[in-house]
Amino acid sequence: MPAKTSKRQPARELLFGNLWEYDPAPETASPQLQSRYQLFIDGKFTAPKTKKYFPSISPRNEETLAEIALAGAADVDAAYAAAAKAFPAWSKLPGAERGKYLYRIARLLQDRAREFAVAETLDGGKPIKESRDFDVPMAAAHFFYHAGWADKLNSVTPGKTLAPLGVVGQIIPWNFPLLMLAWKLAPALACGNTVVLKPAETTSITCMKFATLLLEAGLPPGVVNFVTGAGETGVAVVNHPTAKKIAFTGSTVVGKSIQHALAGTDKKLTLELGGKAANIVFEDAAIDQAVEGIINGIFFNQGHVCCAGSRLLVQESIADRVLAKIKIRLRSLRVGDPLDKNTDIGAINSQNQLEKIRELVDAGVNEGAELYQPACSLPSKGFYYPPSIFSGVTLSQRIAREEIFGPVLSILTFRTPEEAIEKANNTAFGLSAGVWTDKGSLILKMSTELKAGVVWANTYNKFDPTSPFGGFKESGFGREGGKQGLLEYAQLI
Repeated sequence: MPAKTSKRQPARELLFGNLWEYDPAPETASPQLQSRYQLFIDGKFTAPKTKKYFPSISPRNEETLAEIALAGAADVDAAYAAAAKAFPAWSKLPGAERGKYLYRIARLLQDRAREFAVAETLDGGKPIKESRDFDVPMAAAHFFYHAGWADKLNSVTPGKTLAPLGVVGQIIPWNFPLLMLAWKLAPALACGNTVVLKPAETTSITCMKFATLLLEAGLPPGVVNFVTGAGETGVAVVNHPTAKKIAFTGSTVVGKSIQHALAGTDKKLTLELGGKAANIVFEDAAIDQAVEGIINGIFFNQGHVCCAGSRLLVQESIADRVLAKIKIRLRSLRVGDPLDKNTDIGAINSQNQLEKIRELVDAGVNEGAELYQPACSLPSKGFYYPPSIFSGVTLSQRIAREEIFGPVLSILTFRTPEEAIEKANNTAFGLSAGVWTDKGSLILKMSTELKAGVVWANTYNKFDPTSPFGGFKESGFGREGGKQGLLEYAQLI
């Protein structure tokens, strides 16, 4: 008697039509914004010597949120002078006392979490539920974690003593302004360094608000200094002779220029740059769970994530099924006002970034990939782009090679684990990867052969201050978080 054969059911979708609509659920807490933000140097807010300011535009509705001080070379000099003056006393302070300041900062951030979440969303465009539930709590967690290390630095490397480097210069990006500030500041301060930090010009507000927390915490003047501005300000921070170390998170192009500038100097350097992560789904994976991980991997923060799973590699036997499920899931994503608690995908950070996304999507269409975008209405004002997926992608196409940094997923297929590894590693980047399978042995094989600093197994975008983060190849070098991140801000004696 012939064996029974069963036809695989197509992906199913619950269709409710227009029976239910979400009512608006706007966040109403005040972000407590000022109309103008000065520089923060030597423990006080200071007008820029340039006497120039630039607008901070909200991508939500293109309105000006505040004027931001434009720091020139003289302002950067003043910030480094203040940090150098504060270093001897701060570095000699017992670790337990430094830890008390970090604990205090973490608790103050928790106390004002809602205010900071709204400000982060207005300034950067990310959905309020992400600012509220991830960015602000994780920033506080980094200060709590490093506060605990401040009096235990001799335990990081037994037999060796960790000593601070001195004054460090730090430059952070626009995609996670508050969280990247925490990633940089917390380990530097825990190790006894003083800091001159420059936020991204499009998202400086939460950094300057953070300065008020430092004052409230009683942090000694000059230990932390904030200078705001664009590229020229960043160049002054990098090239200043007082800096003993530069820590940069941002684009690969800028990272390479910093590396060139510091070549031949004795400055220590860490770079966390771009990525083009492969999210790999095998045929034995829990498909529905994997689909949720795929969605989170590429559409979290509108794809403005250096470790975003922007390349999806699916085993051929399940490719059609996974694609159908992703399309269904895309139709349920809500794009719109980032202050609405129902919003899944908020605003693109800037007009320039929106144009870059459009240019690369057009390139994908012109090179023959198949574009799918769900029907959705976008706000008439602000910078928005619908969630997009490309199928039929080949490795030679730009959308498979270049970092789009937006809500755009490129889908490729593979047959064997070896082919998946070869395709995943066929990139100039090496920041992160994801593996979805029911086999533990396969996870171990993939994690050892994928050239990525972070490999997630049956999940994606999971972060913890105890775990080091960083990449290989053009994704940079050095680590942030964990004991490894502490070593980047110390010398062994």
